[in-house]
Amino acid sequence: MNLILYLLTLLLSSTVAGFVGSLTGLGGATVLVPIYTLFLGIPLPYATGASLISTIATSSGSASAYIKDKITNVRIGMSLEIATTLGAIVGSLIANIIYKMHLEDILFIIFGIVILSSVYVQLTKAKDELPKNVKPDWTTKLFKLYGSYYDQALKTEVEYHAIRWWLGEIIMFVAGLISGLLGIGSGALKVIGMDWAMNLPLKVSTTTSNFMIGVTAATSSSLYWVFGYIEPVLAGVTAIGVLIGALAGTKVLVRIRNSRIRFIFIALLIILGVEMIIRGVFHGL
Repeated sequence: MNLILYLLTLLLSSTVAGFVGSLTGLGGATVLVPIYTLFLGIPLPYATGASLISTIATSSGSASAYIKDKITNVRIGMSLEIATTLGAIVGSLIANIIYKMHLEDILFIIFGIVILSSVYVQLTKAKDELPKNVKPDWTTKLFKLYGSYYDQALKTEVEYHAIRWWLGEIIMFVAGLISGLLGIGSGALKVIGMDWAMNLPLKVSTTTSNFMIGVTAATSSSLYWVFGYIEPVLAGVTAIGVLIGALAGTKVLVRIRNSRIRFIFIALLIILGVEMIIRGVFHGL
């Protein structure tokens, strides 16, 4: 009976995480890792491994729907994926060393500080429904970083173009590094990279992030499997719950305004940043 209750708790937690991850582009693992480690007592390496598998499920469930709705920019996502994949490989290798040395509390504190520092950037754009009109740069023209989508909330066709592709690549490498280190998909940094650095509409940033995090997580999870940090039952139940939540999230995102998504995103950044710092401090005591 306790086992059934435990599995149901995992399923419910992962469903909520999948919904939030799909809606904000953060990836379900952003919510899962704190829940699993703080409230369910799951060891960090195994929580991280299960979260990486769940991130693949989030991406598979929501990205296909967003691509069908023509919101995700596949060209931009693929152009940034090389950097984030390389970062994931480096991060996973470093994580294995850190786990063996029992120094993961330092990672949580650093990541929490980084996340909280990004809140200011989001607050400066909180009232912007769409990004400010800026001139295309050389990367826009070279990589053809253009696109458009129909916004159901605004009831209009939104045309956009990306800028500063090089800055997006740098942020994506860091995002991949964080994904490999903490197993959270690093959707927060991906969204910030596309929203702030590349001046994309928030819906395009979140949906393209959902498309990208699956590839990043697949890279990291393969190494975590080799290191023995993925427990099949835990990962399987988590993936099912996250997939259910992710599919539900896709139905909601297309119907709400960018500004509301941003406020949800900011709130989650604050919660995540504070939670990471607290977890790092108390883990080290």
